[in-house]
Amino acid sequence: MNKLDFRRICVVTSSRADYGLLKKVMKNIKTDKELILQTVVTGTHLSSEYGMTYREIENDGFKIDRKVKILSRDNSSKGLLKSMANCQLKFPSIFSELKPNLIIVLGDRFEIFAVTSVALIECLPVAHLHGGELTQGAIDDAFRHSITKMSHIHFVANDIYKKRVIQLGEQPSKVFNVGGLGVDSINSLRLIKRDELENDLGFEFKNKNFLITFHSETLESDSTEKQFLELLKVLRPLKETGLIFTLPNSDTGSLIIIKLINKFVSNHLNAIVFKSLGQLHYLSCMSHMDGVIGNSSSGLLEAPSFKIPTINIGDRQKGRLQASSVINCRPERSCIEKAIKKLDSKRFLASLKKTVNPYGKGGASKKIISIIKNQKSNGILKKQFFDLN
Repeated sequence: MNKLDFRRICVVTSSRADYGLLKKVMKNIKTDKELILQTVVTGTHLSSEYGMTYREIENDGFKIDRKVKILSRDNSSKGLLKSMANCQLKFPSIFSELKPNLIIVLGDRFEIFAVTSVALIECLPVAHLHGGELTQGAIDDAFRHSITKMSHIHFVANDIYKKRVIQLGEQPSKVFNVGGLGVDSINSLRLIKRDELENDLGFEFKNKNFLITFHSETLESDSTEKQFLELLKVLRPLKETGLIFTLPNSDTGSLIIIKLINKFVSNHLNAIVFKSLGQLHYLSCMSHMDGVIGNSSSGLLEAPSFKIPTINIGDRQKGRLQASSVINCRPERSCIEKAIKKLDSKRFLASLKKTVNPYGKGGASKKIISIIKNQKSNGILKKQFFDLN
């Protein structure tokens, strides 16, 4: 066996969203005879309000090495800060016990920011996935760029994102465009057929169906309720349309959205809500939809691969690369109604056939493992800032 500098690889996942993207990477580490996978779950994975999604990880055949409860039940800004503090207090002992050679994190969540800050203090190398992206309507944007600065190897989804990470001062030799992991997930799954999926979900699809995920715009948290109510006003008259809701992330204002969803679903027979569908059921469901509505990154990262439209509401995802299948609109009733009208137009529907996902065609996870196995640890912690000419 060749001696690898990064043999014990610790993957930290804090939500259903990042796990869905990390799953293939974790599988490739697990099946590689030269590598040892360590799995640490935290965040909403361990919350009953968000579906206890750590069970999905276990059902996928992964051994969870540590479960780290950090979330406060209070999802105000003070509660979020308490959760971050809990994370920074608990993770030093976790890393001390597991002794990883490399930590893999993905994205922009506050939990992942806290984990990465611990790794920085503990002098542990970090590989960051999906850096360089923009989401100007959420505090995640600042977290993502901060995680980039605390990380040592960067795997990005597009050349534009690669340039942006380098612009942040990272060495070009440590920034790799491998494509989007969402596309990888779609290619690796055998999606569920419509009739079987209806049976699994306990919900009969209509002639037209929408998948809806709406998160709070954390830089405008006081308007979360107002924005979501505007969407519900548009959905309320759609009695003959199937409406499938998934719950939002654990952000400031998310409990307001959850309360409104539950109330709406209880009064509408054509609507159903899930705390978490799991990756297979979520992507299978998406493949059978007439459109994705809300402000989730999945509407931009995965939906274009199915050549289905996305109605992207508000500024939460502002700045991300978008396919031609994405319809942007303000969080106002009239604008959302116009977007749905465009979604139904023959001209727009015909254009979907030419949709190209800007996040690539797949293969990211294999590239990531191959690159990691060829990285050297010597001097990796002493980063030099790369200045642009």
